[in-house]
Amino acid sequence: MADKSACNPDLIIAHKFPDTTYVYTERDVAVYALGVGACGRNAVDTDELKYVYHENGQQFIKVLPTFSTLFSLRGLPQLSGVPGLKFDKRLLLHGQQFIEIHKPLPSNASLLNKTTIAGFHDKGKAAILELETRSYEKESGELLTLNRTSVFLRGAGGFSDPSKPFTYSNYPVNPASAMKIPKTQPSAVFEDCTQPPQALLYRLSGDYNPLHSDPMIAKVAGFSRPILHGLCTLGFAVRAIIKCICRGHPDMVKTIFARFLLHVYPGEALITEMWLEGLRVIYQVKAKERNRAVLLGYIDLHRLAASL
Repeated sequence: MADKSACNPDLIIAHKFPDTTYVYTERDVAVYALGVGACGRNAVDTDELKYVYHENGQQFIKVLPTFSTLFSLRGLPQLSGVPGLKFDKRLLLHGQQFIEIHKPLPSNASLLNKTTIAGFHDKGKAAILELETRSYEKESGELLTLNRTSVFLRGAGGFSDPSKPFTYSNYPVNPASAMKIPKTQPSAVFEDCTQPPQALLYRLSGDYNPLHSDPMIAKVAGFSRPILHGLCTLGFAVRAIIKCICRGHPDMVKTIFARFLLHVYPGEALITEMWLEGLRVIYQVKAKERNRAVLLGYIDLHRLAASL
């Protein structure tokens, strides 16, 4: 007899999500930029002021490429309605994020999001679910971004034959899984400091998971206090790379890959190390106080800055 508490992969990968609309304004763009530390150390930093202010009007502010991760946020709450998917939402961890920027993001837009299940994998004691969200400008129909979010569902694995564990992907598997941090000296290093209320500010962009704001829920999850959103840490890292490698030009970013390794506590300093290899920037972020790697990944660029 089949275990009724186990996941049913056939039902899961056949599931169709309804299309959703995402509307944002210049205010949302600026609040997001402040949430990932823009102008946090210098309110008149010429490299970063453009993300929150423009002398000719807010419609001209620049948009950080990681702002696009907000477009896929609504897919996660829908997971509880996926037929055949059995998991405890308190045990869900954000594992990886992949982003493709097809067109520079406008400062305001109305988007149509199409979300699909891009992958599902049995890892024994856990399962990995991948959601892919394609975001189109409603008016023109043009594809703006693609986000692929990988979540680690602790306790949801073991639903297939251990000798042939179930695995499904609807895209070519990314070789980044074997990516290693170079042993050479970094091309650039940037240190920044998150603020004690960083998670409370970042959550205003739409991620209201109480793990990042409620001390009691954080303790139940095994943390001494609320932790920073992983995507907030990614925002800090990509902002550092744009500043150091792209010389302040966010439109140079083509794709972003991130693997979340460890939590960050708001108030900790973040050190982003970067290695430039051709048009790829390999990066690693460490929490300075604990000297622990918390995030690693790569960014592919359209071109190099003329001053490099």
